[in-house]
This record gives sequence, C-alpha cells and structure tokens, in this order.
Amino acid sequence: MSVVTKRSSMTLFSDARDQYSHRVRMVLAEKGVTVDIVDVDPANKPEDLAEINPYNSLPTLLDRDLVLYEANVIMEYLDERFPHPPLLPVYPVQRALSRLWITRVEREWSGRLDLLMAGKGRETMLTKAKKELRESIISIAPIFAEKPFFMNDEFTLVDCCVAPILWRLKEVDITLPEKSTRPLQKYMDRIFVRQGFRASLTEAELEMRE
Repeated sequence: MSVVTKRSSMTLFSDARDQYSHRVRMVLAEKGVTVDIVDVDPANKPEDLAEINPYNSLPTLLDRDLVLYEANVIMEYLDERFPHPPLLPVYPVQRALSRLWITRVEREWSGRLDLLMAGKGRETMLTKAKKELRESIISIAPIFAEKPFFMNDEFTLVDCCVAPILWRLKEVDITLPEKSTRPLQKYMDRIFVRQGFRASLTEAELEMRE
C-alpha cells in the first residue's frame, strides 16, 4: 500500500527553499490549519509524489481524495475551504484586481527570481534578470505608502505571493536603495514579523536572511 493512501490528515509536499511552496505555507499558517508538511528535495522526490501528481511538481496538496498541484489553485482552495480569516476581498471587482496583481507579480518578479535562485544559465542572463527584478521592485515601491498591505487595507493572497519574493532578495544578492524604497522597507518589516509569516518559514528560509 502506498504511503499516500495511509495519510488521513491534510498533507503538503513542499520545497523548503521554493517561493511557491512558501506561498502555500503562508496561507496555511495564516489560517491556522493543521497540516502534515513533507519537506521534499526537488532532486530526490519521493515515489508518493509521482503517484498522485502527474507533473511530479511542488507544492502539492493532498486533502483526503483531492490532489492539487498549482500554488495559486491551492491557495484559493484553502481560502475557500477555511474561510476565516478571508484572504481574498469579498467583492468581485476587488477579487479580480487581486488576481491580476498576482499575475503581474508572477510575470515581472517570480520568473526572474527563479532564475537567480537556481543560479543556472549564462552570466549575462543572470545579470539581466537581477537588474530587471531590482528595478521593477524599486519602481513599484511607492505604492506601499498607500495601504498597510499590498494595495489593500487587509492582508491578502497577494501578500502571500509578494512576501516570499522579498524575503529572498538577500539570498540572490539584491539590495534596495533605502531612501527611495522606504515604504517598501516598512512593509517588509511589518510582514516579516507577522506571526503567520514567521510560522511559515523553514530552516532553509531562515538561513536566507541570517
């Protein structure tokens, strides 16, 4: 019998260094959900994972007979499955805007961070990715002065996507100019001491900012 079939609790197969797994762990921590987190080495994935996920990818959530394997799908499922506290706005327009922000974060930030975290590729490509990521973050920094969270008065799924990226800037040797990014720096200070954020961190992630 597969180890998977023996699991009775909700299980998250998670990469301890990956921004997408971190997103899901943040949602789980914010919701206070009891979950069995299985840290997976991406280079040595367990057979369990291939059995339930045709893409053998991380993160993967197993909730009884349900298997989900895209970070954003998992986050929205958890938000609906455990509605308190809500992490998406109630009204359709605001919900759509939140999803649009998540899409922009992925297109403009996530892919570049993935390249830098992997550290694989031509030096010119990595230098370009670092420059573009840094400049994009600096350019958007002023909006953090408008609201306590990312374009919102409340903590949302957008913050769960943004915070793991900001946490990893030091790991990929990106520094931000203090004066022009002060609102962003204050946002980071607020998020990084948040109870849910601290609870979401793995040992590997803690080491990223030591």
